[in-house]
Amino acid sequence: MFRGINAVNLDIKGRMAVPAKYRAHLTVAQREEELIVTIDTEQKCLLLYPILEWEEIEKKIAALPSFHAATRRIQRLLIGHATELALDGHGRILLPQLLRDYAEIEKKAILLGQGNKFEIWSDILWESSRDQWLLESTLQTDDLPEEIKSLTL
Repeated sequence: MFRGINAVNLDIKGRMAVPAKYRAHLTVAQREEELIVTIDTEQKCLLLYPILEWEEIEKKIAALPSFHAATRRIQRLLIGHATELALDGHGRILLPQLLRDYAEIEKKAILLGQGNKFEIWSDILWESSRDQWLLESTLQTDDLPEEIKSLTL
């Protein structure tokens, strides 16, 4: 499980150091390309998966009917943007320029644990999105799924 929030910097080439505590959990022995990064289809952020986790998701996405417009959109966006990455000897990954442009990531980023994956956010977009979500106090409990209504924190 990936959890927590980490502020990270990108160097001039677009490389991001993955915090040491996550590196072993992200990689699979004997695999040259160990990670997948793709876009999030709902927010301007990137999704970073360990390869084995991504392969399961990719199978499910690829199996969706391609004649349905909504599923074709998801296939194009998620699989089409999926890029294989590897940690270098210093524990860094090189985020492709096209994906950094999509997520508006420049020098500073947020690495946000989301269980089976990480979200990678521009620090500016993360702060504004987080602040907006915190302000949304008008959320009606009728709009919540039953599983969340019964959750005790």
